[in-house]
Amino acid sequence: MGYFRELPNILYQSPLGHKTSSQDYIAVKNLFRRSKLFDYLGDNVSLFNKYVIEDGERPDTIAQNLYKDPTLDYIVVLMAGLRNIHHEWPVQDFQIYDIALKKYGSEAKMYEVHHYETYEIKDSQDRQILPPNLIVDVDFKLDGSALRFPTNRFTLISQQGNQQLDDKNQYTVVTDNIARPVTNYEFVIEQNEKRRKIDVLKIGYVQQFINDMRDVLQYDKSAAYISNSLAITENTNIIE
Repeated sequence: MGYFRELPNILYQSPLGHKTSSQDYIAVKNLFRRSKLFDYLGDNVSLFNKYVIEDGERPDTIAQNLYKDPTLDYIVVLMAGLRNIHHEWPVQDFQIYDIALKKYGSEAKMYEVHHYETYEIKDSQDRQILPPNLIVDVDFKLDGSALRFPTNRFTLISQQGNQQLDDKNQYTVVTDNIARPVTNYEFVIEQNEKRRKIDVLKIGYVQQFINDMRDVLQYDKSAAYISNSLAITENTNIIE
């Protein structure tokens, strides 16, 4: 990943067994500079386009597709706001079953209900009574049309088609199916699909972003400063 080439170095007191004195230092990448970069990104939302990660795509393949340079994969990762790519990047479809099975321990547990999600409900004047996709439990209830609007009828809207609800005082998940069950397996799939939706940098801002990133990551002058890309840690073995 080209990102690590951009990180400044820091001279760190050598922990290696073959060092000859406490004055031996090794140069390592300063990973703690990442926090400054994430703060910078949060103030520049206008630089983004929306992108949906296709099955099997990686940061380097997306960078090649968008910027014609796979080494700019770190820009894809940073703009997506990922701090741990191994846990936050979407897995491929064929991996989901095994991941869910490992997480829940058995197929029986995989297909137990994780939660319920509401269907959209509108009245006869096309006013929304219940928004879709709210996460609820099995005991969720909704005041019925007879109680709230005696002259209006409520319609449940779903992928299976619209269904006019009975005119009564109350609707429930169990008796009126105003919310659908989502299994543990479906929940794993849904979470993976959400990870597919990321922000990517508009191509016209790539070079500007790289230049700005280098400015953000470089060191300010201080007691530890050696150069813009090199600092040194305190030697803990030196006693006044």
